Amino acid sequence: MTERESIIAINKDRFLEIYNKKIEREGSKKLLEFLTSSRCDFFRAPASTRFHGAYEGGLLEHSLNVYDCLVDLLPRFEKRYGFSYSEESVAIVALLHDLCKVNFYKTEMRNVKKDGVWQAQPYYTVEDSLPYGHGEKSVYMISGYMKLEREEAFAIRYHMGFSGSEDPGTVGRALEMFPLAFALNCADTEASYYMEGVVEKKKDSAQ
Repeated sequence: MTERESIIAINKDRFLEIYNKKIEREGSKKLLEFLTSSRCDFFRAPASTRFHGAYEGGLLEHSLNVYDCLVDLLPRFEKRYGFSYSEESVAIVALLHDLCKVNFYKTEMRNVKKDGVWQAQPYYTVEDSLPYGHGEKSVYMISGYMKLEREEAFAIRYHMGFSGSEDPGTVGRALEMFPLAFALNCADTEASYYMEGVVEKKKDSAQ
């Protein structure tokens, strides 16, 4: 087993532990059956083609990172603003917010010059067989198995915040009306930029 395979195995075990412990909603077991089936690449898929989590198992790792960030953030939201959410809701929106990326990426080969020699290297490209958007696609896919509460649906739908392609006024209104959406956006941004992405790469290059 390679180091990457070992990391994926550890992360998968943790994902399953959280999912099975926190999520008991009707239909959740059927959804988990899909996630763990050969028809789904959730546990091995990247989180992007070249930004955060652009490696095998990146989507799984990102989902867990978002969960950890959201769990850290929400106690302050509750203490300061009185917003409170069940452990089940937190697990659902964090672990499943990027379900839209399942079976979304494929691996192709390209020639890269390394040490003066051209070598074939794998890279990720997008092959979207269900072009239904991003957050809305995740909501659609989850809803095929289990019912989401309204705030959960809005949180997943608008977890990209203002970095998505939606009208800013609509996004702002959704984040104002549904605090869990704002919290998930904060957690997703922290995980993407600080734990997995640009900032982490800059830190590594400076050392």
